[in-house]
Amino acid sequence: MKLDSSISAVITGGASGLGAATARHLASLGVRVALFDRDADRGIPLAAEIGGVFCQVDVTSDEAVAAGFAQARAAHGQERILVNCAGTGDGVKTASRDRNTGEIKPHPISKFDRTLQINLVGTFRCIAQSAAGMMTLPPLEHGERGVIVNTASVAAEDGQVGQAAYSASKGGIVGMTLPIARDLMGEGIRVNTILPGIFDTALLQTVPQNVRAALAESVPFPKRLGQPEEFADLVATMARNGYFNGACVRLDGAIRMAPR
Repeated sequence: MKLDSSISAVITGGASGLGAATARHLASLGVRVALFDRDADRGIPLAAEIGGVFCQVDVTSDEAVAAGFAQARAAHGQERILVNCAGTGDGVKTASRDRNTGEIKPHPISKFDRTLQINLVGTFRCIAQSAAGMMTLPPLEHGERGVIVNTASVAAEDGQVGQAAYSASKGGIVGMTLPIARDLMGEGIRVNTILPGIFDTALLQTVPQNVRAALAESVPFPKRLGQPEEFADLVATMARNGYFNGACVRLDGAIRMAPR
């Protein structure tokens, strides 16, 4: 797929982090970009910066996602690219013992469910609605209609202590990538997933410098944190390269996460 002003894209979680870097990169190539995010304070200025459109969307809601696609398509036409970056995660053990009182508590199911609803179900919700729209488009060269890029995590394969919910949600994204690519193969829509390692996003910029340095040192090579622009570059590669389909690719400097 040639990335230029004839192409429009929707990026979920596009107001910050990996999504924002992807938005800036695609916009720099001429792609018309719509940002889906709950954070209007960040999303509106970024959309203005890149000449895009901000759509306030909660990916756990069918109605909000449908309204977001309607808004984006009214501004830019039917998207040919969907990038799913919206996500969340927290650290909660399957069962834990309070260090002070000795009280034992199981993982709250409401927290587990919330992580899956945002990361996994939210991703699929956006895929399904976007793919249905892409199917209405005339095919490009070699019959291609669109491309979908999802964001999982290395935690899908080597999750750490307290990451049961997060790893399950990201593992689900990995697991559904090939079946969705097969579902859509007759429609000319490609589906791929990136598994990022430790990236220098806003979350990590709040931790002490010594912690950041230790994280960087844990990467085999190069010994540094990943840059969001490197993630964005892989998204663009997956969009451009028509033979990239049904793939789940680690982008992690060869790191394998330790238990903690």
